[in-house]
Amino acid sequence: MQHFAGGVGSAKVRSRETHLKREDMSDLLAELEWRGLIAQSSDRDKLSNHLDSGSRTLYCGFDPTADSLHIGSLVPLLTLRRFQLAGHRPILLLGGATGLIGDPSFRDDERSLNSTEVVADWVESLRRQVEPFLEFEGNNPAIISNNLDWTEKMDVISFLRDIGKHFSVNAMIQRESVRSRLERAEQGISYTEFSYMLLQGMDYLELAKVYECSLQIGGQDQWGNIVSGVDLVRRHLGREVYAITLPLVTKADGTKFGKTATGTVWIDPRKTSPYTFYQFWLNTADADAENYLKIFTFLDQAEIASLAELTQSEPHARHAQRRLAREVTALVHGQDAVVSAERISECLFGGDVRNLEDRDLEQLQQDGLDSTELQDGEGLLSAMVTAGLAKSTGEARKLVQGGGVRLNGEVVQDERASLDFSQGLFGRYFVLRRGKKVHHLLVAAG
Repeated sequence: MQHFAGGVGSAKVRSRETHLKREDMSDLLAELEWRGLIAQSSDRDKLSNHLDSGSRTLYCGFDPTADSLHIGSLVPLLTLRRFQLAGHRPILLLGGATGLIGDPSFRDDERSLNSTEVVADWVESLRRQVEPFLEFEGNNPAIISNNLDWTEKMDVISFLRDIGKHFSVNAMIQRESVRSRLERAEQGISYTEFSYMLLQGMDYLELAKVYECSLQIGGQDQWGNIVSGVDLVRRHLGREVYAITLPLVTKADGTKFGKTATGTVWIDPRKTSPYTFYQFWLNTADADAENYLKIFTFLDQAEIASLAELTQSEPHARHAQRRLAREVTALVHGQDAVVSAERISECLFGGDVRNLEDRDLEQLQQDGLDSTELQDGEGLLSAMVTAGLAKSTGEARKLVQGGGVRLNGEVVQDERASLDFSQGLFGRYFVLRRGKKVHHLLVAAG
C-alpha cells in the first residue's frame, strides 16, 4: 500500500502555526462539541473512553471532484488536525477509486464520470494541497493514502463475495442518500453510484486492518456510508470502531456558505487569490462570525468569547471578522498572504495605490477587481466605456470634468488623456477609481 510522507508540507505547517500549539485535551469530544463540530456520533461514552485511553488512528476521505478543495473542506481537514494535536494519528484518504465512481449523497442527479487520467491528476493536486495541514513527523505522524491502491487490485468476484455479501440491499435503500434518488422516478440511481457505499465501507475495513484505524470522520451527509463501514469492520474483524460526522456549514441568513458573486471560494490560490480569500472571511456577517471562529480557527474559548463581545459592543470595528480573516488566511496561504491582503485593502480603501506590489496587482487582476485589457494609447473616455464604467463617452467626460475619476490615485483633469502604460504601475497597470468606491483595473494588453 502506498502512502505519502510530507516533510516539506510539515515544515510549511510549522511556519504557519500561530495558535496550533499541542495541547493536552482531557476531553477532545467536549472541545469539538463546544466548537459545534459534532453532528452525529456513534456511542458517545464508549468513543470518549476510547479516545482518552490512548493514541488512536482515525481517517477522513476526500474525493477528487475537482483539482482543488473548497473552503467547506477545511472543516474535516482542520478537524483531523485537531485530533493530531490531541495526540491521535490522522489518515487523510484520497479517493483515487471512489472519485472514479461518484458519491450520490444528497445529489439530485448522477455525477459525470471523469477519466482515470483526470482523476489521477486531481488526486495529486489534492495531495500537495492538503499536505501542509498535518505533521508527518513525531509520535503520531500523519499518513496520506489513496484508496485506488487496494481497490484496483481486487477482482469483481472477490469484491462481491468478500464485501458485497455483508451489505443488505434492504438496508442500503433506506439510506437517505439512496432513498431520495429512488423517489425521483425521472432520475433514479445507477448501480455504479449505488455501489459507492460498499467502496467506502471497504476503505474503513482496509485501514482498520493495516493501521488499526478505529474512527472515521466525515460530513453530515456521509453518516449512512460511514456506519455501513463500521458494520463491515465489525463483521470482518469482530472489532468495534466508531463514527463522527461534522455539520455542513451554513450562513445565518440561509444563503449558501462558500459561494460569492463570482463563484466558489477555493483553497488553491490560482483559483481564488489570497486577497479574495481574505475578503471572503472579512465580509462575514456579525451573526456568523463567532461560529466561524470556532469552526475554522484554533483560537481558544476565552479569545473567541472576547471577540464575540467586541462584535456586540463595537460592530463597526469588525474585530471578529478581521481576526477570522487573518487566522484562516494564514492557515491556508501563510502569513505573507495576510500581509499582502491587508496591504491591498489599505491601498484601495484609504491609502495610496502606488504602494501596491506587483504580486498584489496580479491578485487583483485574477479575481480581486473587475479588470479590462486595453491597448496602449487608448483614450481614457473610450477606455471607461469599454470597461463598463460609463455608458457613453459623454457620461465619461462629465465624470472627468467633475473630478470623479482617478488613475493610480491621481485625479484626472484632462478629458483628452490617453493611457500610457509605460507610466503605469510596473509598466502594466492603472487602477481607475470612479467616485469614492468603484475600482477597476486597466491592464496593458499582451
